[in-house]
Amino acid sequence: MDEYAYVVNVDGVVVRNDEYLLIERGHEEDHASGRLAFPGGKVEQPPGENETIEQTAVRELSEEVGVEVGDVEYVLSSTFETDDGTQCLNIVTLCEYVGGEARPRAPDEVAAVHWLSYDEIEEHEAIPPYIERYADRVEAIRSN
Repeated sequence: MDEYAYVVNVDGVVVRNDEYLLIERGHEEDHASGRLAFPGGKVEQPPGENETIEQTAVRELSEEVGVEVGDVEYVLSSTFETDDGTQCLNIVTLCEYVGGEARPRAPDEVAAVHWLSYDEIEEHEAIPPYIERYADRVEAIRSN
């Protein structure tokens, strides 16, 4: 039998006043350093614990940028390989903004935060195509 192993990563898309919260990934990050992305990180499940996708999104948004969120909704999933060859399952969530002033709380992971409109995301040169696809899907959900 073939064995498969993926790191599970969760992106938390937060929209406030029609602007999306993006981070500039820290320059020490192994994957996509210096690029703009949605905040997020790995599901962390110590033995005997059961951290859910929703709990991961809430935790990562608080840890990375100090934003509090409410409802967390599944948007899409994809797979990717990091620069060091790690296989990742990426789950994108739409998170209801509740409060907090976004700022880099983990400078090694987050160099800066930006609130950008959907149009600015589509036009920004530092945003990878997959982030644009994620924003497209979120916009489709928000407009329904």
